[in-house]
Amino acid sequence: MKDRLRALFCDHLSIMRGKYLPGSKIGDGSTRFCLSVFGTHYDRDLLDAPGSKVKQGLPDMELRWVGEEIRDSWDPATKIVLGDLYDEAGAPLPLCPRGALKRAVADWQAWGLTPKIGIELEAYALQADEKGRLMPYDAPGGVVYGTGPFADPLRFNDRIWEMADQMGFSLDLITAEFDTPQFEYTLTFDEAVKAVDDIVLFRLMAREIALEYGIVLSFMPKPVAEGGGSGMHINFSFLDETGGNALGPDGGAEGLNDLGKGCVAGLYRHHAGLAGLIAPTANSYMRLQPGSLSGYWRNWGGDHRNVTTRVSAEGGAKARLEHRMADASANSYTAVAAVLQAARLGVEQSYDLPPLETGDGFDRTDAKEGVALDLKGALADLERDEALVAAVGPELVANHLFMKHKEVRKTRDLEGDALRDFYVYFI
Repeated sequence: MKDRLRALFCDHLSIMRGKYLPGSKIGDGSTRFCLSVFGTHYDRDLLDAPGSKVKQGLPDMELRWVGEEIRDSWDPATKIVLGDLYDEAGAPLPLCPRGALKRAVADWQAWGLTPKIGIELEAYALQADEKGRLMPYDAPGGVVYGTGPFADPLRFNDRIWEMADQMGFSLDLITAEFDTPQFEYTLTFDEAVKAVDDIVLFRLMAREIALEYGIVLSFMPKPVAEGGGSGMHINFSFLDETGGNALGPDGGAEGLNDLGKGCVAGLYRHHAGLAGLIAPTANSYMRLQPGSLSGYWRNWGGDHRNVTTRVSAEGGAKARLEHRMADASANSYTAVAAVLQAARLGVEQSYDLPPLETGDGFDRTDAKEGVALDLKGALADLERDEALVAAVGPELVANHLFMKHKEVRKTRDLEGDALRDFYVYFI
């Protein structure tokens, strides 16, 4: 087969949408999609969501890409590229999550700072039993930080690593997580848009490779009710105009400089509103619970895994902040944009920084407030957070709120496997 191009974008539900195009499209280019994808839900219900123009003729939008961003893929003879979305008039589409991240980066660059991002993903491996029901992958020797065949008898993660190397992804690690068969995947820091491009393509690659082994690799926040949750931790720092780490030189809570304090204060102030964007499914609130190391509490601390915003003990070039609330049911571009914007608001508005968490997070916590108990409550908190909505993008958030309010009703009577199966093949 001759070379072809797989042109992709990540939609409002974090579903990868795209087309296969002929090799003649390899280079700067574009293709068209129906804008009303942004009114399509997991169950293919087509809804008249804000900005989707479902009842205005279902017009086109355009995906544009830059030739130098085309890369080899894991599919032989297929190149792959991510692009930006534009409306029928040729203006940037306000609903485009990648565009929201680019706006967040530009807002920070206006301060002379360039965001750097590192994302940690967690996922469960599931297999169909003889009746076709999805069950946890049989890895009886799996332990936290497990490696080798006891953690992964089929060794599908070896293939994922091999392909990541071939594609030029810079992996920091793959390891077994606390609950078998759960795995963690971490890519190294990069400039924000490049880092998120890499993570969405890596996740797609990992899921498609795992499927060749009969594994459904699910990045859902809680696909196994009796297991732990899976998060999408967002680590970030900033390069200053000299190329140095603007959060340095010291690490830990004691070494936090004014920039770091402002960022943490912003994430603290917008804690409740953030949840509606970065933990955006009914299943998210099975994970976001007290004492679950998940970002439930409105707090911050140093090297402490039971706080929401964790200040790394590493300083200098490795100084960073880690926000632990998000999960991979969120669009990665939107989630990173929201975290960066909340942090920026803290710096610009000079929010007060409350004391750090001194409790263990299990039996005792200083924090008195957490996120909402369910998606409906989180969406209400997001709607109330006018500053965060304005920063992320009012049109994008309006579309998100409409679709997610519908999701509350769609999932209201689902539980157990039925709730999991509403999401599992998409996330």
